[in-house]
Amino acid sequence: MTGPWNCVRRFRRFLASVPALMPRLTDDGEENHMNTAALISLGAYFVLMMLIGLYAYRTSTSDVSEYMLGGRHLHPAVGALSAGASDMSGWMLMGLPGAIYVSGFGAAWIAVGLVIGAYLNYRLVAPRLRVYTEMANDSITIPEFFENRFMDTSRALRVLSSVVIVVFFTLYTSAGVVAGGKLFEASFGLDYSTGLFLTAGVVVAYTMFGGFLAVSLTDFVQGCIMFIALILVPIVTLSQLGGIGETAEAVRSVDPSLLDWMRGATVFGIISSLSWGLGYFGQPHIIVRFMAIRSLKSIATARYIGMAWMIITVIGAVATGIVGLAFVTKTDAVLADPETVFILLSQVLFHPLISGFLLAAILAAIMSTISSQLLVSSSSLTEDFYKAFLRKDASQKELVMVGRLSVLAVSLVAIALAFDRSSNILSLVSNAWAGFGAAFGPIVILSLFWRGVTRDGALAGMVVGAVTVLFWLYAPITIDGQSLSSVLYEIVPGFALSFVTTLVVSMVGRPAQPQMQAQFDEVMDAMSAEKQPLL
Repeated sequence: MTGPWNCVRRFRRFLASVPALMPRLTDDGEENHMNTAALISLGAYFVLMMLIGLYAYRTSTSDVSEYMLGGRHLHPAVGALSAGASDMSGWMLMGLPGAIYVSGFGAAWIAVGLVIGAYLNYRLVAPRLRVYTEMANDSITIPEFFENRFMDTSRALRVLSSVVIVVFFTLYTSAGVVAGGKLFEASFGLDYSTGLFLTAGVVVAYTMFGGFLAVSLTDFVQGCIMFIALILVPIVTLSQLGGIGETAEAVRSVDPSLLDWMRGATVFGIISSLSWGLGYFGQPHIIVRFMAIRSLKSIATARYIGMAWMIITVIGAVATGIVGLAFVTKTDAVLADPETVFILLSQVLFHPLISGFLLAAILAAIMSTISSQLLVSSSSLTEDFYKAFLRKDASQKELVMVGRLSVLAVSLVAIALAFDRSSNILSLVSNAWAGFGAAFGPIVILSLFWRGVTRDGALAGMVVGAVTVLFWLYAPITIDGQSLSSVLYEIVPGFALSFVTTLVVSMVGRPAQPQMQAQFDEVMDAMSAEKQPLL
């Protein structure tokens, strides 16, 4: 199968091989000079990240709410770029340009789906989640929100969702650490383990000490770096090629259909690509940003900023793939791996100091995701296990300390897993987006929009969503020789069955408690009082 669905499969391969080969200069002296200059830029970037962590440590880690959620005082611009940077990871700078390089504009449908999904997430989920989590006993984690929203005295919802978060995000974190290790190894010839510890060490330091504020502020800076890089690289390359006309002609010389959005498109292929947008509703590391924004009115500002950032960077990533293909075609440059096209352009067309900055953009994308996943895992371990089951009367100081120790513990497990470069961990990462989206997404939406949803419905929907994704991935069933996942992205059946299950069980089972319905009505009244649309 060709067309848009290729982008999904390429994204999965990218996560497991970031990057296998980097373009190298042949002259040793010139290469050493370039590496030194690039390392200066990277060193400056690392120092900046550490200084931000120190600032956050001194200003916003006095209690667990500040450490885990920034005290709900996050500036909308910081929240928007933090959500975007932690969402996109290295896919924006390598996976998407590489897919466009190989498949042309036909691979861009997944980007369209993500933009639509992000907008709906800001529009539908963000305002209500900001209000509801505060009114539901000031919930500061997604599992805690589920428990308080459905008044679940059995704590089954909280435990199940916490286990899912900790397990999948530990694997996610391991994948990011591996990506950082391979990036340093391939770009600078450093030992893999050295690159691994450099990446993990800096992220763990500012996350462990600075908490949510450090993660959000560093994400903001990293988002700005990604933004500049994805504007700079395609514009400079386009200029070198002689403009849009020359670039298009070079692409047509390879294959005219590469400029066709419907190239190799199938109905299932387009649906699968667009359905990536469904995953946004259930990603804990993204929607927690909405909970932290300083006010309900600031959500709209965050939406404008976040969507502008995302649309421009997505266009830049698509443009990088196309102009990169034209550049390689016209110059006969050697590109061993299409997903390194951004790195090739940055190394060939820019001064080594600028190349180092552009390389920092890739590292920023990786690190922003790692830090967000570490903090969400830490929050779940602290609030949903330690406080909920071990020390209900723990002091704020104690909880902050446990949060820091949890960051360290998760990172150590992730690093240990990352040492096994032949493991299959990274293959699970691409599936986690579907797993979170199917298990949590329908419950988040229904809990915010339907007063009749019940605890039993939410629990059943969560289980069905997760099980469906796993079945779709691993069941020994084929269609015309292709696996189920190759035919249709697993989030589609997972999300649909989870949504339907939650609805049906809520309607035929025990009705929602009157207290739950009263709390729902209070949230709607609060939305109306702020003159916020209910749809």
